[in-house]
Amino acid sequence: MPLRLIFMGTPDFAVPTLIELAGAGHEIAAVYTRAPKPAGRGMGLQETPVAREAKRLGLKVLTPKTLRTEDAQAEFAAFGADAAVVVAYGLILPKPILDAVPLGCFNLHASLLPRWRGAAPINRAVMAGDAESGVTVMKMDEGLDTGGMAMMERMPIGPDMTAGDLHDRLAAIGGDLMHRALGALERGSLQIVPQPDDGVTYAEKISKAETRIDWSRPARDVHNHIRGLSPFPGAWFEMPGEKRPVRVKVLRSTLASGEGAPGILLDDNLTVACGDDAIRLLELQRAGGKPMKADEFLRGISVRRGTQLP
Repeated sequence: MPLRLIFMGTPDFAVPTLIELAGAGHEIAAVYTRAPKPAGRGMGLQETPVAREAKRLGLKVLTPKTLRTEDAQAEFAAFGADAAVVVAYGLILPKPILDAVPLGCFNLHASLLPRWRGAAPINRAVMAGDAESGVTVMKMDEGLDTGGMAMMERMPIGPDMTAGDLHDRLAAIGGDLMHRALGALERGSLQIVPQPDDGVTYAEKISKAETRIDWSRPARDVHNHIRGLSPFPGAWFEMPGEKRPVRVKVLRSTLASGEGAPGILLDDNLTVACGDDAIRLLELQRAGGKPMKADEFLRGISVRRGTQLP
C-alpha cells in the first residue's frame, strides 16, 4: 500500500520528485521547505519553488527555521509518517528527526556517491571535467552525505554541457529514481549498502572568489570552469568599456584552436587564447543585461582581434 511521507525540499531541483511522489499515490502528510525570502526588484517575499508546487497540489506546507527544538521535533513526529524524502532541503536533520520515521529518511543526492558529497555536487562535477554524473538515493544518517546507498542512476556529461543542463537532467532522473526506490521500500525489498571508503570527494560551496575567469589556465580548464558555473553564479571576465571595464558573464563556450598570449582575442568572433589552445565564447551576459548569443553580443559592443582581456 502507498506510504505516508513527509517531503523536505526547497529549490527547483526538488520539484520533479515531489510531483512524481504525489502522482504515484503516496500520501504526503506535510511538505517542509525554507521560509520565503526577499527577491526580485521589489525585494518582496518569494516562496520557494517547492512551496509553490506543494500549494498547487493542496499539500500542507511548513517553513521552520530550525529542526533542533523540541517543539519542531514533536510537530514532525506527530505527522505519523512512514518515511521522509529529502531533496536539497537546506536544513540539518538532527537525530530525533531521523529517528521519528520508522522506515527512515531518504535523500536524493545529485552525484554518484561517495564522489561529490556536500553542497555543490553538480557544479563541481562539471568544473572537474567529470565524464559522468548521476543521482543517488541514500538512507540518511548524521554525517554529511555518508549514509548507505539504496539506488543510483548514471548519465554522461557531454563535453559542452553546463551545470544548468546537468541540473535539469538529474532533476528529472532523480524523481523517477526516488519513485522506484520508494516502491521497493513499500514492498520491503529495498537494499541498503554502505558507501565505499575509496573515492570520497567533497563539493565545497561555490565562492565568489573563484568565479573570475583566469585565461592563463589551459583551455580545457577554462571551458570546464565556465560551464560548471553556468548559469549561476556565472564565470566572468572584464572587457574594455568607454568609461570603465564592463563585467561580462560567459554562459556557454566551446574548445577552439589557436595560440596567443592568454586573454587575447584571436579573431573577431570571441575566440580567446588561454594558457594552451583557446576557447570560443558562445553565449554571454553583460551586467544587468539579458543572455545573448555571441553574434548578438558583438553587435552591441566593439571588440576585435587583438583586444586583450585582463
